[in-house]
Amino acid sequence: MKMDLTDTTASKINQALVEGRRAIGTPAIGMVLTLVIVTDEEHAYDALKAANEASREHPSRKLVVIKRVSRSPRDRAQARLDAEVRVGTSAGTGETVVLRLYGEVIDHAQSVVLPLLLPDAPVVVWWPVASPPNPEKDPLGALGQRRVTDTYAAEDPVAELSARAANYTPGDTDLAWTRITPWRSMLAAALDQQPGIEVLSAEVEGEAYNPSGELLAMWLADRLGVTARRTVSDGPGLTAVRLETKSGVVTLDRPDGSLATLAMRGQPDRAVALKRRDTAELLAEELRRLDPDLIYESALKYGVERLGEPVSAAPAAAGGSAQEPPAGDAEAAAPAETPEGKAAPAKKSSGKKAAAK
Repeated sequence: MKMDLTDTTASKINQALVEGRRAIGTPAIGMVLTLVIVTDEEHAYDALKAANEASREHPSRKLVVIKRVSRSPRDRAQARLDAEVRVGTSAGTGETVVLRLYGEVIDHAQSVVLPLLLPDAPVVVWWPVASPPNPEKDPLGALGQRRVTDTYAAEDPVAELSARAANYTPGDTDLAWTRITPWRSMLAAALDQQPGIEVLSAEVEGEAYNPSGELLAMWLADRLGVTARRTVSDGPGLTAVRLETKSGVVTLDRPDGSLATLAMRGQPDRAVALKRRDTAELLAEELRRLDPDLIYESALKYGVERLGEPVSAAPAAAGGSAQEPPAGDAEAAAPAETPEGKAAPAKKSSGKKAAAK
């Protein structure tokens, strides 16, 4: 069921939600959170589609905030709020309100959204594109316990990572980080199979301009206390990770974006599923836990500028001083994937860092 409201108010929208639930015979719907999606008209359809799919795992009220910039000064001076209220099958699991803001109300979007939040339920704010420099200081971001951005959608992903590190607040997260969850899980499991293994250096290979590659390299450098470097390949997404150890090279190679091969000395090569996931799966993963992600914070603050100098993709070379990985790294390693596209490799070389735990 869908209802269109023109030049409306938050109270009328709430009334329409109640009427819609009654009309479909469901006066009460169990929803666990409010998901606020801040986007533009171009990306609204894809973002809402992903949110509807994620709502099958996390029933929610979805508020889509679209700021419509008027062309003439006269229109920009007038405030107007239009809304689409959707309940039932057209809203996934839960309810959906698409808010289109015009004129002066654009600068006060939080006053429109606040009365529509579910009472006593967590609030997650998601920017599919064009996220603010400091999400927690954004008026809409301040409403959320969790703030989800996507560095991959930025004009300069590597510069965006630096800005994210500088402005990090507990509750911030990034879908570029979520994409490498399977990679982190697989690498942690591989190292757990060889207790006491000494990792000397790490190399992450993937497309240029792909922030997931930078984040994976920073995570390895931070958790293992070794030098990590980025190398560039044609993709798709991340294509390989190589860990140089005293026992030989541990390689996780995924040339086709779907099936990877895990190679370790003394063990047969194993094929592992490592497919690239869509936005709905990534969003669903982020909604499972609403507490601060301490591992993401630590990796992000390690700093892109501290990664090794980028080089052309080539087999990893042995070298570097040994560093004993801290106990429990595998358990602390929480796991994701990379998107289609690119994220610029890091620029400055750096020495090793002892992992501070």
